[in-house]
Amino acid sequence: MRYSDDIIEEVRSRNNIVDVVSEYVRLQKKGSSYFGLCPFHNEKSPSFSVSPGKQMFYCFGCGVGGNVFTFLMEYENASFPEVLEKLADRAGIELPKQEYSREAKQEADKKSALLAINKAAAQYYYYQLRTERGQQAMAYLTGRQLSAQTMQKFGLGYAGRYSSDLYRYLKSKNYSDELLKISGLFNVDEKHGMTDKFWNRVIFPIMDVNNRVIGFGGRVMGDAKPKYLNSPETMIFDKSRNLYGLNIARSSRKKNLIICEGYMDVISMHQAGFTNAVASLGTALTSQQCSLLKRFTNEVLVIYDSDGAGVKAALRAIPLLKDAGLTTKVINLSPYKDPDEFIKAEGPEAFAERLEQGTNGFLFEIDKLQLEFDLKDPQGKTDFFHEIARRLCRFTDELERNNYLETICSRYRIEPQMMKKLVNQLALKGMGITPRTEDATPVKQKQKIKVSGSDMAQRLMLTWLTTYPSIYEGIRKVITLTDFTNPLYHRIAELLFFQMEKGKPEPAAILDKFQDVEEQKEVAAVLHARIKLESQEDRQQALIDVMFRMKEDSLKKRTSELAPNDSEGFMKLLKEKKDLEELRARKQKLHISFE
Repeated sequence: MRYSDDIIEEVRSRNNIVDVVSEYVRLQKKGSSYFGLCPFHNEKSPSFSVSPGKQMFYCFGCGVGGNVFTFLMEYENASFPEVLEKLADRAGIELPKQEYSREAKQEADKKSALLAINKAAAQYYYYQLRTERGQQAMAYLTGRQLSAQTMQKFGLGYAGRYSSDLYRYLKSKNYSDELLKISGLFNVDEKHGMTDKFWNRVIFPIMDVNNRVIGFGGRVMGDAKPKYLNSPETMIFDKSRNLYGLNIARSSRKKNLIICEGYMDVISMHQAGFTNAVASLGTALTSQQCSLLKRFTNEVLVIYDSDGAGVKAALRAIPLLKDAGLTTKVINLSPYKDPDEFIKAEGPEAFAERLEQGTNGFLFEIDKLQLEFDLKDPQGKTDFFHEIARRLCRFTDELERNNYLETICSRYRIEPQMMKKLVNQLALKGMGITPRTEDATPVKQKQKIKVSGSDMAQRLMLTWLTTYPSIYEGIRKVITLTDFTNPLYHRIAELLFFQMEKGKPEPAAILDKFQDVEEQKEVAAVLHARIKLESQEDRQQALIDVMFRMKEDSLKKRTSELAPNDSEGFMKLLKEKKDLEELRARKQKLHISFE
């Protein structure tokens, strides 16, 4: 049994997509839509669009799209029933009791089982650390000056020297090999069967914001490689969308969050009283993690190792944090390498002072940028100022941009009006932001399939009908459902025309008629077709061209499919062709307004 269409539609209609998406992504209004950085792939300029009119989102960069349900399913890696319940609760709607469909129940049961396996593994590792077998690991942690209370707070554990200990333990709990294989806790090969992924390592359980164990990190005891090992991505663990320690830091009541590199840095800071520290999970900071930080704070203090790699990581993080709507400060810990080393040497009070002395993120970028130019050389100095101007173009808020511009002009003794003129020139030329190098491997994007001219015409017509409902009355006199020859587009048109006859289009509700997630993405793409049109006149001409293209393609297709002995069908097509020629002859009289 599934929830009725009426219930689904009520939940959807009472959760404005702009409000929901704004809780995860920083959006800015441009025209009738809102734009921001896509949370589903790393990008340097906003291509993620949210339409309040259509109640849909679509990324022109990676092709992900859908309604409010699709967004949360993608963002939180959740099933439709889970998202429906969450949005119903958000809107204060009480859902009727129901049973999940078999597929949804299997999916939910599998996730629950994996969470239970991770919880059991965390308890096992926790216990092993406190036994005789865990003495070496305990000595390592106490040598790092961690208290028993801190170890308990973070659930630290130990994976023993034998590579089958955890497997035997979980099998004694009656977990199937099928589940254990997809848990990320084991290596599987034909020769050795299933062996523990983590062995002879200190274990750091990784928890989501709801305190559920979703993965693990392990630090080796000895000289084996790699020094640190993390769980692979699973059904419940996506490292690009989680942060170590956020489950604790989210309730720290501090004015900001501290982002650093490693498990031990986070743990050391928490033990010293800085309970607002988090770390990325073995990868460079991602835009998804920045969006996650934005849910809990407006300011982030960036602390990476003081070596070259650490500075590079900080420079990469600053624009991502800025794009997510976060203000940033970079903390200089020199001469110490990381927070753990600093706190041990200087103590918490000195560390707190360093946090207060943080450098504004953008000014930190400029300080490091100047090292790349010879400011004693006129050309080097000119190139430096041009690069500053390009980076100032990132700021969409004019007041904020001018404040930074004045500070930089004062620091480098350049005339503010000259710099302002340069910034404006670059902005007008559309040069904008200098492209950033992405260290992390970007999310694999769906390969774009080339759309035929016939399909593109039908896509544009569907997009225009949902964007400009007023054209329907004029369109329906020329275009019929038969003219949508692509099976998917025909189905969309049927639903859309039915809505039009009832009053107005509800594109987001159309998506609910498609159960498959990939099919929903394709529908979203169809309803977000676009071509570059400079004026109202161009748009009007494009609409007429699309109508004629659709009619011609439809007639051609039906003619090719006509049975040789179907004289009635032949006469009907002949009449339609004649009507089309007459329509073409008087097309100047076609007045279908986009207004």
